[in-house]
Amino acid sequence: MINNVLLIGVGGVGQVFVRKWDLLDPKPFSLHVASRRKSVCDDVRSQCKSSFNTYEVDANDVDSVVALIKTTQAKLVVNLALPYQDLSIMDACLEAGAHYLDTANYEPPDTAKFEYHWQWAYRERFKQAGLMAILGCGFDPGVTNIYSAYALKHHFDTIDTIDILDCNGGSHGHPFATNFNPEINIREITQRGRYYEDGLWKETDPLSVKIDFDFPGVGVKQAYLMYHEELESLAQNIPGIKRLRFWMTFSESYLTHLKVLENVGMTGIEPVIHNGVEIVPIQFLKTLLPDPRSLAANYTGKTSIGCVISGKKQGQEKTIFIYNVCDHHECFLEVGSQAISYTTAVPALLGSVLMAEGHWMMPGVFNVEELDPDHFMARIGKFGLPFKESAHVTLS
Repeated sequence: MINNVLLIGVGGVGQVFVRKWDLLDPKPFSLHVASRRKSVCDDVRSQCKSSFNTYEVDANDVDSVVALIKTTQAKLVVNLALPYQDLSIMDACLEAGAHYLDTANYEPPDTAKFEYHWQWAYRERFKQAGLMAILGCGFDPGVTNIYSAYALKHHFDTIDTIDILDCNGGSHGHPFATNFNPEINIREITQRGRYYEDGLWKETDPLSVKIDFDFPGVGVKQAYLMYHEELESLAQNIPGIKRLRFWMTFSESYLTHLKVLENVGMTGIEPVIHNGVEIVPIQFLKTLLPDPRSLAANYTGKTSIGCVISGKKQGQEKTIFIYNVCDHHECFLEVGSQAISYTTAVPALLGSVLMAEGHWMMPGVFNVEELDPDHFMARIGKFGLPFKESAHVTLS
């Protein structure tokens, strides 16, 4: 049993994690909360009924994270900091003897490249240490991976194709804003499209391929082919998969703003000299854009995210759509958040609970689709993200 959990990172997702934990009764574990500014942790604590300790930590400094893990006596570290800090926190967990969970794969600060191989390289070290690391326990990656594992276990003998579709049908009232860390968000969107087919990875120009899809709770929207990290792990962990694709919706206004920012170099990740000072354009842009946490109060509409999965059951062709619809305003009323942060934080909290209870616990490094999906799927609705299944779905 895990009785003590250390959360590192209190941005939009981290704040939802804490607020949702505060609502749990009984508490599955004691919580310690750390960020690069203790004042942010204290602010979240002021919004909660439950008591917990807060700390300041530099997540890039392995020694500092090790010292904090030992101070808190945490047996599990939940990493909701930046993806750049995944490896330093994993190193600290190994040294201090703590389990690990995150929601996004490691990304080098100087390269817009999303791959799991850096974290998969830790498999043997975690196994030898008798520790578990769970990678990508957000929504996508995370819940979409678990939907796929659940479908394989209960609906299919073999899966041929998986299309992950992510729609934010909400409106925050700003001309241009990102729903999570702007630097991470824009780097993700502006890279080349990539999908898996017949054992090969195929590339497309950024946002050059699109389809129309009728998203439950939202309606018909254009969705654009992108690369997303869960494709990499699903290609390895779903036996015999023939095709994997990821699609995301964007408004015309969003795409127009993004194109202009790209054209003038504001999305660049290479340093430039401005008035004798070295700056990174995308980091400067981040300071100009609204804080994603500030969007929640006026956010209306819904997110609609799920997996269209095709394969065979007892020799018969079959297609199902497993999905969740989440309302921005309802999230704000519950925990003061918009749905993007909510849908990422809630799966991380449930994953932490399953680790604490021993349902998900074995030494090594795992993506969530490698774990038994049943406990997660049985409880995710009660945690706030109920799923639905439909056999009537068309990809146009």
